[in-house]
Amino acid sequence: MLPLDGIRVLDFSTLLPGPMASLFLVEAGAEVIKIERPGIGDEMRNYMPRFGEDSANFALLNRGKRSIAIDLKAPGAIAFLKPLIASSDVLVEQFRPGVMERLGLGYAALSEVNPRLVYCSITGFGQSGPRRDMAAHDLNYLALAGLLSLTGGSDGAPGMPHTPIADIAAGAYPAVINILLALLRRHQTGRGCHLDVSMTDNLFVLAYWGLAGGFAAGDWPTAGSALTTGASPRYQIYRTADGGYLSAGPIEQRFWDVFCRLIGLDEALRDDARTPAATRDAVAARIAAYPTAHWRKVFEGQDACCAIVASLEEAVRDPHVAARKLFDRRVSAGDRTIPALPIPIEGEMRDAAVTRSAPRLGADNSLFGAGA
Repeated sequence: MLPLDGIRVLDFSTLLPGPMASLFLVEAGAEVIKIERPGIGDEMRNYMPRFGEDSANFALLNRGKRSIAIDLKAPGAIAFLKPLIASSDVLVEQFRPGVMERLGLGYAALSEVNPRLVYCSITGFGQSGPRRDMAAHDLNYLALAGLLSLTGGSDGAPGMPHTPIADIAAGAYPAVINILLALLRRHQTGRGCHLDVSMTDNLFVLAYWGLAGGFAAGDWPTAGSALTTGASPRYQIYRTADGGYLSAGPIEQRFWDVFCRLIGLDEALRDDARTPAATRDAVAARIAAYPTAHWRKVFEGQDACCAIVASLEEAVRDPHVAARKLFDRRVSAGDRTIPALPIPIEGEMRDAAVTRSAPRLGADNSLFGAGA
């Protein structure tokens, strides 16, 4: 028996935060039904590269779900959905505030149909506040939450994040956590609730260390001014002689001592509290003197908190990743399969099916009697 066996989820969301959240739920045993636009569906279906009829992105995020294609503005659409709403446990949506209300699908209306419904709204800025209707994407949320300012390089310009941090860490993950908590509370009270998941709000927890210094001591971090933003030689990315990179994080003294010994750092520079910049420059010069393979061998098996920067392709082929069987599950499209996302759910609490597919648009209309 899986943790979410018997739980039905209606997923009105598209693209990334909502679909990733409902992927977690379906992998834990829930029945997830995507509510999609006829002819178009989830916009991510049309991304590249292709994988069968849809995109590989769509396949990874929607493995094991069902799909109903219905025009929510069509006469009779809401009447059709009401029996599904009445039999559902969770609803996920990520429209701008007010859109679901205008469609007749707001929380107040649906809680009358199903008081036990856990209704999760994922937005950039939340259901209230002066920015609630502002159009934005992941990069903008990071900018407004102060996190982007901490990524500056030597020229002070913020760096470009290469993963959608807000969508995943501040959208999908908090949505799953709050849905599960709401289901637990519903078990105690018999009532559902409306969850207001704001991605910008939820980014601040990622800067806990900066908030601690700022609130307690007025020491607000900037790019290059703090331990994790480049001020210390003990937490840096160093370039090797052949253009590779070493990630060095020997923060604690016992690791720093090992690190300094392995790279042959001058004794006079090992006390980095005196002249951090001079020590950082000296370490950079030592690392730059030898190629990547040299440093990989030097740090192999050593307690120094160092690792060579791997490409994504190298990372997925790493022997440790293979031993952990992270990519053993598959997602299929016709006669093709690719590794499924390694969702962070313990194996005993995940669906046993090794290979599953994402739904074709409207594949389950007939199952639920949809004709819209």
